[in-house]
Amino acid sequence: MEINLNEAQQVIQLAKAKAVQLNVKVNIAVLDAAGHLKVFERMDNAFLGTMELALKKAKTASLFRMSSEAVGEFLKPEAGTYGMVNTNGGLIGFAGGLPINKGNDIIGYIGVSGGAITEDLAIATAGASLFN
Repeated sequence: MEINLNEAQQVIQLAKAKAVQLNVKVNIAVLDAAGHLKVFERMDNAFLGTMELALKKAKTASLFRMSSEAVGEFLKPEAGTYGMVNTNGGLIGFAGGLPINKGNDIIGYIGVSGGAITEDLAIATAGASLFN
């Protein structure tokens, strides 16, 4: 099962609504279940430097089928797997990348960047909530 274009656009709309509520300009990436880009949106005046972060947060979540923040636990210097931060073109180990679930299936991933970490997570959570 994989997110379709209409669903991916709905995820973006939910995320954008939360970003507007928080008054944060962000970049939002939605990947399909295989980790390929489905939809990307850069809100007006969102920082250019956070475009890649949004994509990498979603990609990190897709590579490990968990939140980018959870992956971050493996990237800490005290973790035995610290060096994996340099794999797969670089991983992002902080909040803002989440799986998108439909029932028990992961159908896609969202990555958000441009605000504070807590804001990015709130915006990504809003987008990922499409099927909740």
